Amino acid sequence: MAFGSSSCQKDLLDPVPKTLFSDQVVFDTPARIELQMDGLYSYVKTGSFLGGRYQVYGDVRANDFVNRTSNAVTALSVWNHTVTETSQNDVINLWTSAYAAINQANVFLAGLDANSAKFVAPVFAADFAAKKVPNYQGEARFLRALCYYSLLQLYARPYADGNGSKPGLPLRLLAETNALNNDLARSSVAEVYAQILSDLDFAEQNLPLSYTAAVQSVPATTLNVTRAHRNTAIALKTRVYLSMAKYADVIREADKIVPAAAPFTAATGVPNSLNASIAAVFAPPQETTESILSFPFTAQNTPGTQNQLAYYFSPGPIGNGEYGLNTGAGGILSNPAWAATDARRTNFVTVVNSESFLKKYATGSPYTDKAPVIRYAEVLLSLAEARFRTAGPTDARALALLNAVRTRSNPAGAYAAFASTTEAVDAVLLERRIEFLGEGIRNIDIMRLNATIPGKGTVSAVAPDNPLYVWPIPATELATNRAMTRN
Repeated sequence: MAFGSSSCQKDLLDPVPKTLFSDQVVFDTPARIELQMDGLYSYVKTGSFLGGRYQVYGDVRANDFVNRTSNAVTALSVWNHTVTETSQNDVINLWTSAYAAINQANVFLAGLDANSAKFVAPVFAADFAAKKVPNYQGEARFLRALCYYSLLQLYARPYADGNGSKPGLPLRLLAETNALNNDLARSSVAEVYAQILSDLDFAEQNLPLSYTAAVQSVPATTLNVTRAHRNTAIALKTRVYLSMAKYADVIREADKIVPAAAPFTAATGVPNSLNASIAAVFAPPQETTESILSFPFTAQNTPGTQNQLAYYFSPGPIGNGEYGLNTGAGGILSNPAWAATDARRTNFVTVVNSESFLKKYATGSPYTDKAPVIRYAEVLLSLAEARFRTAGPTDARALALLNAVRTRSNPAGAYAAFASTTEAVDAVLLERRIEFLGEGIRNIDIMRLNATIPGKGTVSAVAPDNPLYVWPIPATELATNRAMTRN
């Protein structure tokens, strides 16, 4: 029900509200405000962004998947590194969707401020302004931070390249309903990260600890997976700080929700924990406490054609098998550290006519699998990596965290010790590659280390100094923002 629109393209900057209600009344009742909050999530989880495409791009850029269909619509140019500033289906659409979501958050935040005088009895509860409004502000700022972080991973140089000094993104923080403010120069990578962290710090302080009651008939167990809460903001901060190589900050944030020793379960807020079964994490309805944030879909609210994760990765008849798993040299399937008896292999890898596929997303049409954003397993592995990097390879807690994730699926695969920090960190990176296969994390891990994107088959590797390493700025942005510069 949010009524703003994108600040990126003039044809999307329509001041006429696209809702059933005038912008003069959308803040008049609690129900209408709640509908607007739902609208913010809808913009972020659109199929062209975090509802599917972003996760696909994050995996197929590297070498664990092979393209099978040569379909230009389904990320072929992302897979073979031939995207251009006019690539509509990926470069343009993802940028446009992300900035549309950012502007929706800005419009909503501005509306809450402008309408604060309305939030009084008898229409609103006595504590609405003091409690519920900060909750909504926290959610909106969390989603804005998630959008900016996601954009940085594709359209800007890694923080490691120049300590954040390279050109980042236009940092749009104002509610836009016309084209007057289109011209905005890029902030530096460091400046964008600073805004992301400011939003997440605010979100942590103002989001609810957990959802304990249904909202619009959605049960609390579902809300704790699909709506942001305090632990969601903390978890995303661990990812952000890891991307900035600020390992002491990763440890500080992760320690808020990860106990010093097993069993690893968050002591406050939602009791996020590592589920006993990796298969159960992805079994419908995908609502274990391991899932810190996932975006939901229904038969009436789908990711849209050729955006669905199962469509890309699962073979027929569930999906279309656009991408199979790379069985050649360098692909994760050929890595001896991924045991044949590993539950992530026995549950999520299937062979059809001698081709291997990922079946982590197992629900066919109308494709109602949730799109994962962040899991507790990632927080554990991020903390393990940060501790190895700061305390060295003999850190007992880091080893326990790594083994908690690894032995959950491979009980016989526990690491005993590491001879060097490099060996320990490499083990964590490999575990992340296996654990989050098909969840969009691989590109994040490559980029944050300013490492080479591996080649596959006839597709060459892409070194960090190659212009193809980051995506081009979309032609649509360059045409409408005179202050914009190219990558």
